[in-house]
Amino acid sequence: MNAIPKARILVVDDDREMRSMVEDFLINEGFKVFAYGSAADALKDLSPDGRLALNEKDGDIDVIISDIKMPGIDGLEFTERLQTLRPEVPVILITAFGSIETAIEAMRKGAFHYVVKPFKLVEMSVNLDRAMEHRRLKRDNSVLRQEIQKSWNQMGMIGKSQAMTQIYDLVRRVAQTQANVLITGESGTGKEMVARGIHESGPRAKKPFVAINCSAIPDGLLESELFGHAKGSFTGATQKKKGLFEEAAGGTLFLDEIGDMNIQLQAKLLRVIQERKIRPVGETQSKDIDLRIIAATHKDLKTAVQAGHFREDLFYRLSVIPVVIPPLRQRKEDIPLLAENFIKKFSAANQLQPRALTQRAMRKLLDHSWHGNVRELENVIERAVVLSSSTTIDEKDIPLQEPIPAEVTNQETPNELMTIMELEKRYIRNVLEKTGGRKDQAAQILGINRRTLYRKEREYGWVEDDGRD
Repeated sequence: MNAIPKARILVVDDDREMRSMVEDFLINEGFKVFAYGSAADALKDLSPDGRLALNEKDGDIDVIISDIKMPGIDGLEFTERLQTLRPEVPVILITAFGSIETAIEAMRKGAFHYVVKPFKLVEMSVNLDRAMEHRRLKRDNSVLRQEIQKSWNQMGMIGKSQAMTQIYDLVRRVAQTQANVLITGESGTGKEMVARGIHESGPRAKKPFVAINCSAIPDGLLESELFGHAKGSFTGATQKKKGLFEEAAGGTLFLDEIGDMNIQLQAKLLRVIQERKIRPVGETQSKDIDLRIIAATHKDLKTAVQAGHFREDLFYRLSVIPVVIPPLRQRKEDIPLLAENFIKKFSAANQLQPRALTQRAMRKLLDHSWHGNVRELENVIERAVVLSSSTTIDEKDIPLQEPIPAEVTNQETPNELMTIMELEKRYIRNVLEKTGGRKDQAAQILGINRRTLYRKEREYGWVEDDGRD
């Protein structure tokens, strides 16, 4: 039985001897080769009606190798036409010493690389490997873009995991109701995105969506921000101000980090939900309001209720329909889609050619714990897109660090500050505890090899020193 070819390579060169040498070399390397003496013949067969037309059975050409100086259609024009006919296929050009400038011009027009005559076959082999990796990355990223454009991008949210699929379904059903919604999840999971999805999928979509972070505004000002105030109602109130409840009239008010709202204001919010009326600070008359309230928090409100920090009656009023967003580490199948979306976003924002993630880079993203969730991933991808010096993003372009546990760095007084050695000792112990004593995993997180970790354990007296290194 014939072996499956490594890839399909198209060779174009009017020099019979050179064409034959390259063809024989590629066949011996396990490639399926299509050789042509002119670019015109190659273009004819690559056309939609030609024998190398795209089809599901045979697939596409993986790499094209072409000489530059040819009669009729030369390599420069050939490369330019291929950008319309086969834009995904990398082109390697063969050039003489005197036409390197022409080769560089062809690369500006879309060629992948060039080799200079006379060249060694091993040089061609290396360039082929790079071209095929580039082709694979383009295919993978093309698939990801298509997936994002399909059902994995719904209501502004991206993901195909079972958890996200359930959230899509819940959001669609909740959006058509007037019930209050409480969204919970760690910081950076996209709670506001879900809230916007509910608003934009429902009957209030054409009305305002107003968001406020309750933890970002001092308690003394939050009431005025929400309810508004009359002129002269307090020092600095030089004019009448409309509150966010009125700003969101007919639409949706999103109260982010509701768990940080003080008890007194919680009571007033409960009254608003029950009576659908507000009274601005300093005014005597109440106003009717018509809006939907969606709240969100990263805190466990049930625990806050038990501790007396959150009103139980308000909790049940807000959480008529609870929506729980899992952390990114529990839905890692969404990482490739999210990463590709952020690459497109930041490439466009910085007027850069879209980058492609290598397999090593993707593995590094998938292996990370993402304590900052989607927001952390977005920041990492933005940095990689901006700082990457090529059209690919490799693992070296993605510096990731595990956060130092709060108990290691949070010291109360200057007198209690630790030495570097003590800080290192406590951090290593913490990592070992978190990994259940698994040395390989702990060493990887610490950024040291396993032998160094054993030496540290002996230095700190955690294991018996047997005299061996």
